[in-house]
Amino acid sequence: MRPIPLSLLAAAALASQLVGVLAQSSSQTDDTGTIINASPASSDSDTQTDRTTSTASASSSNSLALTGTATTTESANFESPVYSPTSQIRVTTRSSSTTNTDTSSSTGSGSSTSSSSNTNSNTHSNSTVTTSSGRTTTQTITTITGGDSSTSTRTTGSATSSTSTGPVPSNTVPCNNYPEFCSRQYSNITQICAHNSYFSVKNNAASNQDYDMHTQLDDGIRMIQGETQLVNGTMYGCHTSCDLLNAGTYASILSQVANWVESHPYDVVTILVGNSDYEKGVTAKDYVQPFEESGLMPYLYEPEYVPQRRNQWPTLGEMILSGKRVVAFIDYNANQTAVPWLLDEYTHFWSTPFSPTDPDFPCSLQLPLHLDNETAKEEFMYIANHNLNVRFNLGGYNILIPDTYHIQRTNGKYDQFGQLGAMTGNCSEIWNAPPNFLVVDYYNRGDPKPGSVFEVAAKANNVTYNRQCCGNGNGGDGSTGTLSATMSMLVCTVAFSLLLYFVSS
Repeated sequence: MRPIPLSLLAAAALASQLVGVLAQSSSQTDDTGTIINASPASSDSDTQTDRTTSTASASSSNSLALTGTATTTESANFESPVYSPTSQIRVTTRSSSTTNTDTSSSTGSGSSTSSSSNTNSNTHSNSTVTTSSGRTTTQTITTITGGDSSTSTRTTGSATSSTSTGPVPSNTVPCNNYPEFCSRQYSNITQICAHNSYFSVKNNAASNQDYDMHTQLDDGIRMIQGETQLVNGTMYGCHTSCDLLNAGTYASILSQVANWVESHPYDVVTILVGNSDYEKGVTAKDYVQPFEESGLMPYLYEPEYVPQRRNQWPTLGEMILSGKRVVAFIDYNANQTAVPWLLDEYTHFWSTPFSPTDPDFPCSLQLPLHLDNETAKEEFMYIANHNLNVRFNLGGYNILIPDTYHIQRTNGKYDQFGQLGAMTGNCSEIWNAPPNFLVVDYYNRGDPKPGSVFEVAAKANNVTYNRQCCGNGNGGDGSTGTLSATMSMLVCTVAFSLLLYFVSS
């Protein structure tokens, strides 16, 4: 069978943009366990008496209840979480069945007291700080998580500081939007992936998302995924062909993620590289340059084990404290010896069928090949592809496009046919754990309302979703009929182009 000529794809791309312009006019766009004494940035007094005591308690539906010292520090300029080499991370016993949750129960108590010659006082309560002084410039930072009981005494000159701590309470600062996640392993959380994340080009019917990546991340997307192609020595983010949809250089795409990560120090983001040119010999080494140019290198996580099994992953709190908050995977031609921070997807994840066209969404293992179910269940994380497609046969060519007509149902939260809620529940029952990533198109659309995909993930994680979605409060484009018509027009355009091609040849 003859390949589709690039000129034909270019014609289809042009037609796609023209159709998009028509559609645009009728569519609507619907947040160390070591106690660190707080000190003011400046003060008019030379002698001071300072006493700081903080206590807090927290409980959640995951049966984790801790009482102890809530730790805060103060800094004039906050850039990143405080890291202490003596920090110890509390990891509770984990149990994954049909929800991602911590099931252990523990209690503790503690306090922190320090004194010196001082006339200024600070009071900490429930991880907040109130400062009273003549002239002070401060900003409160709440630490991520804490360590075991310890007591230390330090004497400097005539001042003596004594600190006694017990187990630190549940965090008040969220990790990936939920305080509960700080003590959970990376491999024990369900998160949402925006399928073909950076293919959100306006007026292009080949797009899979309504919003740009910055907005996606703001809304709660935590996996960025998409195809890449190497063209004349430069890596690009292209959908099927760079003539059809080109989102720009991959370095520029990654730099958008780097900018967001830099300004969100309590979040862990995952990147899944789609190596479309793997059969042409493109390998992990070819991605080093765009990652280096993007500014992501300081954040990239390198696993302790190769491969790293499901129970060997750190908690989000540990990753945040270390500063290594970006996990990058590549689907084909990984080389973790040469590029240790670009992980092999299929030695860490298995996945359900790609580009699904069956609205029943069977939760069966497709890749990697020859992986047995028991090993997959015990040692691998997994990805559930829940982006419904429609298949067209045009002149012998199979073309898949997103089924936007049924997108509300597909992204729905209920346990009903075709809905994301039903697939997640089904997968959880079959594999004794919910998926780690749910891959969706147009994440902002759903049933009963925008953000339903995040409600599904929250239920799997045994937490409550109470954020506003999506796109800074704008519910997103609900005009599925118009977009479906746009897709149909694109298909007709491609079909007509193919007909002309075959007639003339």
